[in-house]
Amino acid sequence: MTVALALSNPARLSDVEKDAIRSQLERVLSNRHFSHSRRFPAFLRFVVEKVLTGGSDQLKERTLGVEIFGRDPEYDTSSDPIVRVTAAEIRKRIAQYYQEDGHESELRIMLEAGSYVPQFRWPHEVAAAEKLPAVTLMEPVAEHGATISPVSGRSRWWLAVAAGVVVLAVVAAVGLWGSQRSSPVDFFWGPVLSAGDPPLFCLVDQVATTNLAIDAADPTRQRTVSTAMQVVNMDDLATIVKMGSLLRVRGKRYALKGAASTTLSDLRTQPTIYVGAFDNAWTMRLTRRLRYRFGNDADFKQEWIEDSASKQAPQWFTERPKEESANNYREYALIARFTDPDTGQLSVVVAGIGQGSTLAAGEFVTDADGLGQLARLAKGAGGKKNLEAVLSTQIIDGQPGSAKIEATYFW
Repeated sequence: MTVALALSNPARLSDVEKDAIRSQLERVLSNRHFSHSRRFPAFLRFVVEKVLTGGSDQLKERTLGVEIFGRDPEYDTSSDPIVRVTAAEIRKRIAQYYQEDGHESELRIMLEAGSYVPQFRWPHEVAAAEKLPAVTLMEPVAEHGATISPVSGRSRWWLAVAAGVVVLAVVAAVGLWGSQRSSPVDFFWGPVLSAGDPPLFCLVDQVATTNLAIDAADPTRQRTVSTAMQVVNMDDLATIVKMGSLLRVRGKRYALKGAASTTLSDLRTQPTIYVGAFDNAWTMRLTRRLRYRFGNDADFKQEWIEDSASKQAPQWFTERPKEESANNYREYALIARFTDPDTGQLSVVVAGIGQGSTLAAGEFVTDADGLGQLARLAKGAGGKKNLEAVLSTQIIDGQPGSAKIEATYFW
């Protein structure tokens, strides 16, 4: 149940309250959901400050595109969705921030769907919203001149009892319904969580021959030195952290191993989660037999996901040099969960054509909303155990937006 609460009116905020909002904004932006991005903090800081300084009426899509992203004043907002995509991602990250332990009683900064004007809710309002609504008995009113006698004290008491019973019954029914259904996360990750052995993350590791060395006495003095070490891509690592955190919260341990050192014997002993596509040989071998699979030209200037059941040209492709230089393009990823006939073990694939799409795929498979869509599609297909989905995401300024399901296959 929810309680509608009046949000704080920025026009009536005191200087102390505005300072509190600014402090909370910096606290949010220093969190891991925002600290690794330039675009999201710039956007949220801009719109919050506009509200606090009385500029709410300026928070329109075109104005934000011009002021924050440097777009031409006449740019086409329908073909360049940078503002909408950024706002949608910020809403998701704000929700993730407040879902973390320790943030429950903090001042809330909110960006409601369909609006670019942030709103604020104070801690006492948050606490009130989390309580069950009180049963309010309304005094009867006269309608069309008719006289209605007020409810007696005894009648009011019985009405309160009856209303309380109804509330408890509804709460009990909701609790029972929730306990009898599996969550979208359980739908996708259930086979991994129920497996006897801890899953193995098969990730991309590459050899680095140089490394940056920083002088301990003078950190401004830096030089490149020769080295021999294995390195992991940051987007792949962020994807693994998201999935690993989900598993650990549910009491499941996991192991990590680089693709170059992973053997077929390793894959036969436990479920495996494959992260990354074109730089992970195991992912490419595993997905070759799937309906949706990766493809590329000889020079890797074009990379795509194709439908092996279709004779049409691939529709999900990326012209990497051209589109990455444009700084605003669409990229694609593949997620899959199935039993590999070669190893007899459960396999999960989370891999994008590029780094950004791998990151978007990792967010999708750890997000209840995205997995809920996939669960509904699986149910409509007869509840088959094996699944595959093609995802798309908009890459803007090197950062991915939310993932969208383009196609699915269940078997």
